[in-house]
Amino acid sequence: MTTTWEELGWERLAAGVGRCRLPVWDCTAGLIAGTDAALVVDAGSSLGEGARLRGAAQALAGRRVTHLALTHAHFDHVLGAAAFAGAEVFGAAGAAAVLAEGREELRADAVAHGLDAGAAEEAAGAPVAVHHEVRGEHTLDLGGGRHAVLADVGPGHTGHDLAVLVPGEVTVVFCGDLVEESGEPQAGPDAVPSRWPAALDRLLGLGGEDALYVPGHGAVVDAAFVRAQRDALAARFGVSR
Repeated sequence: MTTTWEELGWERLAAGVGRCRLPVWDCTAGLIAGTDAALVVDAGSSLGEGARLRGAAQALAGRRVTHLALTHAHFDHVLGAAAFAGAEVFGAAGAAAVLAEGREELRADAVAHGLDAGAAEEAAGAPVAVHHEVRGEHTLDLGGGRHAVLADVGPGHTGHDLAVLVPGEVTVVFCGDLVEESGEPQAGPDAVPSRWPAALDRLLGLGGEDALYVPGHGAVVDAAFVRAQRDALAARFGVSR
């Protein structure tokens, strides 16, 4: 019997495309399933969460997760990545060094935000290699006419922001934390505020007017929301457009 998106608490966005909102930090994870391969977008905040995410994704896709795209290197999006053993890992250009050299910072940030210290230590100690750094755009053929376009659209929320476009009758764009709906966009010490509005312009150019934009946190939004957030960020950080 086929498992449905709703049975697992996922939101179906288009044919073979959906997302879930993970507990505690309301972080989005996505799935794009083709006939030959399955891509998960972001990995959750711990190895346990990553394992649960992988299990749900495989049940929905009907096959193993073959690819993992990390939108940016913050703990709630990447510390579950080691649970995706055997998957090809993609990140924006520069993300590999951040993940390789910043494990202690990820652990400390996770604990500061309330993750159990043991879970944070376990996840930070599990090596994760970014196998493919995306410069510009890279298209994955997942089979059955389903493609995912990985695009290096940052910097903005961090120095290395990756978006994932899924073209189709309904176009879906996974934005990472370049877009947030459930709260004001967070600009930490690794943000590049002067470039953030331009990154949102690139997102809008990628998806177009009729796309569904999936934020890193919160409900799915439209192009008008992304434009409004772009303008608010430009005003907040004094960026001339």
